[in-house]
Amino acid sequence: MTVKPSGAAWFKSSRSASQDTCVEVAHLTDSMVGVRDSTNPTGPALVFTPTAWDAFTTALHSGRYDLP
Repeated sequence: MTVKPSGAAWFKSSRSASQDTCVEVAHLTDSMVGVRDSTNPTGPALVFTPTAWDAFTTALHSGRYDLP
C-alpha cells in the first residue's frame, strides 16, 4: 500500500506548541497515521497502521518510554 502524506494536515502536541523541534502527526488516508520531524517538513515521514499507532500511544500513556 502506498500512502502519500503530501497535502496532509500536520499538527503537533499542544504541549510542544511553543517549541520548534518536535514531531508532527497527520491522519492520512485509510486511517493511517504519519509522523515527521517538524524541523524537516519536506523530509521522510513514518507511516503507522491504526493498530501500531494505538499500541505506541498506549505505551506512551503507560509510561513505558519514560526515562528513569
